Formats: sequence, C-alpha cells, structure tokens
Amino acid sequence: MNLLIKLLITTVLVVVISKFLPGVSIASYQSAFIVAIVLALLNAFLKPILVFLTIPATILTLGLFLFVINAVIIMIGDYFVGGFSVSGFWTALLFSIILSVCQSILNGIFIEKD
Repeated sequence: MNLLIKLLITTVLVVVISKFLPGVSIASYQSAFIVAIVLALLNAFLKPILVFLTIPATILTLGLFLFVINAVIIMIGDYFVGGFSVSGFWTALLFSIILSVCQSILNGIFIEKD
C-alpha cells in the first residue's frame, strides 16, 4: 500500500512541478504516472550503480555530486517517457531537488511508520 501512495505522491508532484517550472512539461496524468514508475525503477536499479561508480567524485564534492546523479536519472526518465520533457541539465537538476524535498515532506505526512 505504501508503494502505491508513494507513486501517487510522485505523480501529483510531477504534475504540479511541471506547471510551475519552465522547461518541464508533461502531456497527461497518465504520462505523469508512467514517469513516477520509471523514476522509481531507475532509482531502485540504476542509481545504486551510478553512486558506486562515482564514489570518488562524491567524496571530493562532499556529497554534492549526488545531485548530479539525480539530474541524470531525471534526464534518463525524459528519454524513456514520451509525454515527459525536460529542457536541459540545469532544469533537471532543479526539478530533482524540488521533487526530492517535496517527496520527503509528503511521504513524512502520508506514509505510515511501521
């Protein structure tokens, strides 16, 4: 149940952020849900590999390189989902920061602690 709630939270956030952030567009609510699923899969499978491969850069930048990894994940999601568009790297970086902060807040409110 928590997974479905997290996907719905991400879907709503993708739609809301795309309305306010220039350079990010979403075609429909269905596309937003697909973006949420693709981002969840990329974060589960690809992100750990990228984090492992970039440990030296992450250490040198005191963890700030993780923001770059998040932006790359967003840009890969843009590549895979047809109705989702991000105009560039800096837009993807800002989108990922806003999405992460809002997800943390809303997951803390709506997700039950076991």
